[in-house]
Amino acid sequence: MAPPLFTIGYEGATPDALVAALRAAGVTRLVDVRELPNSRRPGFAKRALSAALEAAGIAYDHARALGTPAEGRAAAKAGRTAEMQRIFAARLAGTEAQAALAQLAGQARAERVCLLCLEADPMRCHRRLVAEAVAASDEFVIAHLHPQGMLPRS
Repeated sequence: MAPPLFTIGYEGATPDALVAALRAAGVTRLVDVRELPNSRRPGFAKRALSAALEAAGIAYDHARALGTPAEGRAAAKAGRTAEMQRIFAARLAGTEAQAALAQLAGQARAERVCLLCLEADPMRCHRRLVAEAVAASDEFVIAHLHPQGMLPRS
């Protein structure tokens, strides 16, 4: 059976609900795919989030190379999902992103990994594209988590 590769968005969540969803899915490593791991939401900036995860026994990694560049974030914020996807596809084609994808695939083969970004809906978020890129090179089942439970598979 193919191993799972999880994704989760923290929009509308609390840090406790996020950690609970990760623990319920058996996630052992969270990979933050935000280019800038900052947040106005308490508990979701890199330092606070990594500390909460560490306390829960979940490892934290930040994969900046798999984040959406500023122009892609602006397109997403404006609701131009297709434009964000085009911009992000160009980022994924780069050498640094390809190396990060290979590292992520190795981690996901070795343990239960979840990709994190803000957007609650994985269909509107670049983390789905990251998961699909990893799954294209390896056999993974992509499962989208939500702090309130698992979403239907893509």
